[in-house]
Amino acid sequence: MPPWQTQFGGNQTRIMEFILLGFGTGQEAQIPLLFLFFIIYIMTISGNVLIVVLVVSDQHLHTPMYYFLANLSCLETFYSSAILPRVLYSLLTGDRSISFIGCIAQFYFFGTLVTTECFLLAAMSVDRYLAISKPLHYATLMNNKVCAQLATGSWVGGWLAITITTSFMSQLVYCGANEMDHFFCDFAPLVNLSCSNTRAVEVLSFILSSVCAFPPFFLTLATYVCIITSILRIPSTSGRRKVFSTCSSHLLVVIIFYGTLIIVYVLPNSSMLRDLNKVFSLLYTILTPLANPLIYSLRNKEVKEALKKGARKLYQNVRI
Repeated sequence: MPPWQTQFGGNQTRIMEFILLGFGTGQEAQIPLLFLFFIIYIMTISGNVLIVVLVVSDQHLHTPMYYFLANLSCLETFYSSAILPRVLYSLLTGDRSISFIGCIAQFYFFGTLVTTECFLLAAMSVDRYLAISKPLHYATLMNNKVCAQLATGSWVGGWLAITITTSFMSQLVYCGANEMDHFFCDFAPLVNLSCSNTRAVEVLSFILSSVCAFPPFFLTLATYVCIITSILRIPSTSGRRKVFSTCSSHLLVVIIFYGTLIIVYVLPNSSMLRDLNKVFSLLYTILTPLANPLIYSLRNKEVKEALKKGARKLYQNVRI
């Protein structure tokens, strides 16, 4: 009996570990991919941790917008760390095996964070809509209590949805092939390897994915339509161009994030989409966490000022 199987229920065997095939077996591509993903991971962690530190340490950034951005950056830090270190380890050592418990745990943490991001991006879009379209009432509508409730609701909603899905997935039996054509433990590859009847968990996942993706996506789109409408009323051409440039960047990242999630988790699992799922997964697992600190934060004037202030303070402390 292979070491990745164990016997149960008479002559049946249960898989105890999976093999993540990742990006193929070609050795010539492993080193370039290792360096590429290592650089992306370092940049992602550095950018997001920097945003959290700046928001916490600078009083001028203690506003609802930066409160949500700090939550997003914290989320992206854990999000990337749930996937990329395991990918880097496989590329470095050639060891592609992952235990059954490790695989379920990776899916659980990743799923919780990606679902939380769906809700958090919608909350951030509502915040931006109120700030631009309702400036006189913004401070009253988006007070500290409301911000905390929106952020907490996003985290709890993401945790609850994936806890339900994972509890069903953990009951599935795996007794056949153990090779997973993916670079991390995602829902579809895991379910496809199961020997159990997966109909119930697939229907459950479709319902929860639809609930967690479509309402936040449409809410985000609706708020950005209202924001763009408000921008068009700005009399200053330069002011209109500046705000529109920022919002268009936000909207592009949002569309890429929600769009790829909907394609991977909601649309029917056709053979054509199955082949492209690995590419789509790269967009929302690696590109989005890298782009978010650049798009949402590091382009902002207030963040740049806080960064300069922090650099000056650090330089003075070093000199002393």
